[in-house]
Amino acid sequence: MEIRAERQASPVADEVSALVSVTRPIINGVLQSIGAEYLEAYDNDRTKIPLKMLGKLRSEGDGDTGVAFEYAVHDAVINRQEAVTERVTDALHLCRIKGDPASILFAIEKQGAKQLISTELDLITDQSRVLSGKQGQPVKLKNHLNVLAAAFRRPTTRLNLPQSIRGLWKADLFLGSESPDHWVGTTVKINPAQLEAAPGLRVAIVPIRSGKTDTVRLDQQKNLVICPVPHDGSFMQVFYEGWRIVQALCESNFKLPKEVDLFMPAHREVARIYVERRDFPVEEVIAATKKFGQPHLLDTSTNTVKSAPFQSNTAPGTATLISPYPLAPVV
Repeated sequence: MEIRAERQASPVADEVSALVSVTRPIINGVLQSIGAEYLEAYDNDRTKIPLKMLGKLRSEGDGDTGVAFEYAVHDAVINRQEAVTERVTDALHLCRIKGDPASILFAIEKQGAKQLISTELDLITDQSRVLSGKQGQPVKLKNHLNVLAAAFRRPTTRLNLPQSIRGLWKADLFLGSESPDHWVGTTVKINPAQLEAAPGLRVAIVPIRSGKTDTVRLDQQKNLVICPVPHDGSFMQVFYEGWRIVQALCESNFKLPKEVDLFMPAHREVARIYVERRDFPVEEVIAATKKFGQPHLLDTSTNTVKSAPFQSNTAPGTATLISPYPLAPVV
């Protein structure tokens, strides 16, 4: 799998220029992820694809690009980035898990494919158990992965999960330790106000916010260990708004989306920049719009990581992940 890392290099300035800066690499990521089998009409030359065709070709490819902030958290844990792992270690201690922290990134797709991304297969063993924070014997993770995947797609399947982990399908990743092979469902939110309790979720990763406590703590009401990490929440918000703008443009074939799809004035202004250039090749549009973006907001790099299908006969459709890496905020 290709990881296109978009690392924040400076604080967000004005909204429109920042949104242009983040939508450009997202559009490029969609372009680069289109399979070679869809390029025949363009002489197998990706540079000839006009912007107005990007949505149609992406639809035919079944949406093989995703944006995943959780990958940045997963990457920080497996590469032992001290600013994150210290806090994750503290959160795991509150869940009664000791040992060096590890992370399992388990991606579930709507068509049923399941894959482990940048995760060693042997991390999930027959003895891997999920701690729910409830009394009783912790359930074995491996025994329930197929049901978790089904629960992600079909709400009626969720009743087949043990009550203690009935909300575990909402987990973005699993944090824990190889010894004693205990794990906790973890949710990653850029907005702490969106945190929701769910049976089986135990840790919530949120950005540190200026003026708010950065203490790793147990929220008794939600049964969640809140783990603030040094990430710029405003950048994350802009990045996900940029992704929604690109999704709406792809769906409308880069005509101006309906107001119900994009109703905020800044979002519609960004959309117009691309709509006016829909007849031009994508790469030319990306180059031409650079001048409208916030200078030096992003530092882009591309890396290929291991991904492996897991307990599934359906081939994964996602070949590219765009992962925002925010700066640590100045507090």
